[in-house]
Amino acid sequence: MREAAVEPVSVGLVGAGPWADMVHAPELAKGPHTRLAGVWARRPEAAAELAGRYGVPSFARIEELLEVCEAVAFSVPPAVQAELAVVAARAGKALLLEKPLAADLAGARRLAEAVEETGVASQMVFSFRYSPATTAFLDKARELRPFGGHAVNISGALHGGPFATPWRLERGALLDIGPHTIDLLDAALGPVAGVRAHGSPLGWVGLLLEHETGAVSEASLCMAARGELPPATIHVYGERGTASLSGDDLGDGIFARLTESFAATVRAGGGHPLDARHGLRLQHVIEDAERQLAS
Repeated sequence: MREAAVEPVSVGLVGAGPWADMVHAPELAKGPHTRLAGVWARRPEAAAELAGRYGVPSFARIEELLEVCEAVAFSVPPAVQAELAVVAARAGKALLLEKPLAADLAGARRLAEAVEETGVASQMVFSFRYSPATTAFLDKARELRPFGGHAVNISGALHGGPFATPWRLERGALLDIGPHTIDLLDAALGPVAGVRAHGSPLGWVGLLLEHETGAVSEASLCMAARGELPPATIHVYGERGTASLSGDDLGDGIFARLTESFAATVRAGGGHPLDARHGLRLQHVIEDAERQLAS
């Protein structure tokens, strides 16, 4: 007997900026695992324009969006996400969350606590993690008995373009690309237990990370470079060899796999390793590093 087809998860989109336009709206709308249920944004005209392209409604109030969906995807600045995701969680909606979880540790903690209290499913958009190349890299790295690693993520995003947004121009590389980099080192070498930081978030940031396993790693972050720039890379070294991953290795289909994974998380009621609690743990590391850079 054939199993009945599973209905796609209805997902409301909060935000109508460049990332919502480039990634969230088209991926949620194309299915088959998700269905775009509607759009709400702080700029009603932008929400209406984006929603109209996919034949879905836009809403004047976020509460109206929450009435027509099972889950909510966020594509807004970190401080806004931290505030509105709490509202969505308390309405019983599963959460697809961007990194970083919040603009500060207090906001991240409030959001993680709301997820814990309500029991809603949550999952974060660490885009590297949804590539088969990353899965293969992490599997190999963990077999090496790793003792160290190094990651580099360099771009010129602060000089203009769709990602030169106010919060990035104010807070820089550590808050934006830091979560991606720290997450990968954390996954490959063990949970980060401590950080030492130097440099400038709007220039070059150097991190020395200590892992619970005894491994040590370094990360170099910059969003103010110019010229021909290399892809993001991570290398892990261990007693049994080395493992490497380049941004050029990630391939296509990352966000299709992300939406499929999120739909499975929603249907299972939670349990994804990249949940709000994971985002909160990384936020601790980032805030500690920011405090050191400011001193």
